[in-house]
Amino acid sequence: MAVDYTVIVVYLLGMLAMGWWGMRRARSKSDFLVAGRRLGPAMYSGTMAAIVLGGASTIGGVGLGYQYGLSGAWMVFTIGLGLLALSLFFSARIARLRVYTVSEMLDLRYGGRAGVISGVVMWAYTLMLAVTSTIAYATIFDVLFDLNRTVSIVIGGAIVVAYSTLGGMWSITLTDMVQFVVKTIGVLLLLLPIAVVRAGGFAEMRAKLPTGYFDPLGIGGETIFTYVLIYTFGMLIGQDIWQRVFTAGSDRTARWGGTVAGTYCLVYAVAGAVIGTAAKVLYPRLPSADDAFATIVKDQLPVGVRGLVLAAALAAVMSTSSGALIACATVANNDIWSRLRGVVRRGGATGADAAGDGADSGAHDEVRGNRAFILLMGVVVICAAIALNDVVQALTVAYNLLVGGLLVPILGGLLWRRGTVQGALAAVTVGGLSVIGLMAWFGILANEPVYYGLLSSLVAYVVVSLATRPTDPATLAAWRERLAGRTPDAEAGATGPEPVSDPVPTRQ
Repeated sequence: MAVDYTVIVVYLLGMLAMGWWGMRRARSKSDFLVAGRRLGPAMYSGTMAAIVLGGASTIGGVGLGYQYGLSGAWMVFTIGLGLLALSLFFSARIARLRVYTVSEMLDLRYGGRAGVISGVVMWAYTLMLAVTSTIAYATIFDVLFDLNRTVSIVIGGAIVVAYSTLGGMWSITLTDMVQFVVKTIGVLLLLLPIAVVRAGGFAEMRAKLPTGYFDPLGIGGETIFTYVLIYTFGMLIGQDIWQRVFTAGSDRTARWGGTVAGTYCLVYAVAGAVIGTAAKVLYPRLPSADDAFATIVKDQLPVGVRGLVLAAALAAVMSTSSGALIACATVANNDIWSRLRGVVRRGGATGADAAGDGADSGAHDEVRGNRAFILLMGVVVICAAIALNDVVQALTVAYNLLVGGLLVPILGGLLWRRGTVQGALAAVTVGGLSVIGLMAWFGILANEPVYYGLLSSLVAYVVVSLATRPTDPATLAAWRERLAGRTPDAEAGATGPEPVSDPVPTRQ
């Protein structure tokens, strides 16, 4: 295992080195939070794929393949579908807004009063996403170094917090690009073919497993529908995903770079399911389906390759964890803390205007403040990960609140001119309370809360919007100008050095 350990240690040291290098590039708020909005297609595609394909997609995707066969691909497949929908239909408009958070978008669209509640909901979602990713370090470091749970979480979490705090989105972007390459080589190019060969090939797999393992709908139609509601729609509105869209250097990058990343996710989904199916042939009686990934890696891969594939699993967890961490800190600082302090810039500007692109005066102080929030949220995440043994239910609550409370007002704001701030607030409140009440009635892991919560949010949004005065024409006019990308951008030309990746002229 000495060679495997060396591979892992070099990888972890490389992540810290990327964080140090990124710190030298983070000279403004825009650099720190959205990498200066200057990523080119290749880097954008790699980092977007890295953040959406985390530990759940890698270890969990293989586990679903072990349990259900090829239909176990559906969870990750719906993530890819959501990323494709976001990229093709919404990403260009989102990128043109030139904001930092989803709540700022809601303030812009509805007139400055819709972002407070949404900020709290989004913060809870990103926090729990970061916690669940951090807990995954316990599994990986246990396999690697036989460390206990608490030490594993502290080591893994500390590395992510360190490079994220140092360079913000620049560091995270650079590390995610490395993680994307490591995952591609480790999972797609090495583990997938080796697992299939060790299982005897597809013919042998078909002969040894029930036919249901090769039924593309074997996991069940209701489960697939729930995955679509939670993951496909969740991809459309999550702060962690939007913050990556904000890094795109142009409309074309946001649209086609995201499309490439979404297509990659579809391939990754099938690969995970096939690996899990092969593991079922090799180890038909594992105590837990989630043990399939670690077991097949430890027992079937040669020295060196094993270290690289375990580094790929670590990369998957780190990419999601770092993306969720900076999203959580951004929401906490921009949407919650600044509002609690009563910070009103530009003589009464609302959250979106106050925190937007023209507010980078005192850039050094803003970078320092955002860096402090990442460090603070990182400590909270590590402590919560140590304290919680099973956060599946908590993550389900976060996703249900996110989709049930925020999907309708966000997509409604993008698609329906008649939507009003009262309708948006009603949708968030009714949808959120409905989800909470239905989870108490049916159980946290039931499907009904998100079904009926989303429906009640839609009804509240439409009814209240139609019953109240239309949004002020001046607000809508300003919104359309932002969507068209015609708002003057004070950040342009003041975002530091050019990116090291594939340069693409930024749309002005």
